[in-house]
Amino acid sequence: MLTVRAPATSANLGSGFDVFGVALETPADIVRVERAAETSITVTGTGSQYIPEDPDENTVGAVAEALDAPAHIRIDKGVRPASGLGSSAASAAAAAVALNELYDRGYSREELVPIAAEGEAVVSGEAHADNVAPSILGGFTVVTDDGVTQVDASIPVVVCLPETAVSTRDARRVVPAEASLEAIVDTVGHAATLTVGMTRNDPELVGQGLRDEIVTPERASLIDGYDRVREAALEAGATGVTVSGAGPGILAVCHRSARRPVASAMVDAFDTVGIESRAYQTAVGGGATLY
Repeated sequence: MLTVRAPATSANLGSGFDVFGVALETPADIVRVERAAETSITVTGTGSQYIPEDPDENTVGAVAEALDAPAHIRIDKGVRPASGLGSSAASAAAAAVALNELYDRGYSREELVPIAAEGEAVVSGEAHADNVAPSILGGFTVVTDDGVTQVDASIPVVVCLPETAVSTRDARRVVPAEASLEAIVDTVGHAATLTVGMTRNDPELVGQGLRDEIVTPERASLIDGYDRVREAALEAGATGVTVSGAGPGILAVCHRSARRPVASAMVDAFDTVGIESRAYQTAVGGGATLY
């Protein structure tokens, strides 16, 4: 039996829609695999009651099929489904790393990214790699048609997760089909600023680079209390705030010393609109780990 821990992720990061992603130190999924004649899946942990165990409907089933690696697969969910923290991607990433090792398939971590993305297609309908790439590789990742570029980074962040849900499919429906040239230019500038900030481990630049006026406002409208939580985080010391992935998680970048007050302010802001939440005081961290 092999065990892999794969981290939660935050994709898009405001200005990098379908391109940027980061691995988070916490939370994470734990996946255990054992050789078998055919694939079977057991799911426990956070939100497990909402996750299908049928291999044809679960992300890890698609990964096992893509690798031709049938196994008994046990998933212990630490990343809540429908959170905007790459829940399905964490499971897919962990399964890809574990099954590759179990069956000695010989794929590199970079080569496992598109394989794990096939699992994401089970949930979102499309094989996006913006969550699975950082979950496998760690750090900050840039996903394009030419492949994945990865940068190690250790930016402090807070992710506040309300007790509400936003489905990936719903979040994609509100993405505008068109944008003005001015908005596109602004977003490109912010994306470039964020990228430089990641290479320098600079929370100020990364926070500035989260800004986006094309996709984020539409997705933020699906999250009750978003504006209030954003303002509270900024007042408490965050350098930038955006929707984490498809939401409803909200990501705040900050200096390490500000994580506690930012986390408290975000939870309190959700509370003022009658929504319970929890905050993870975490940071950009490493990728999937084999035990």
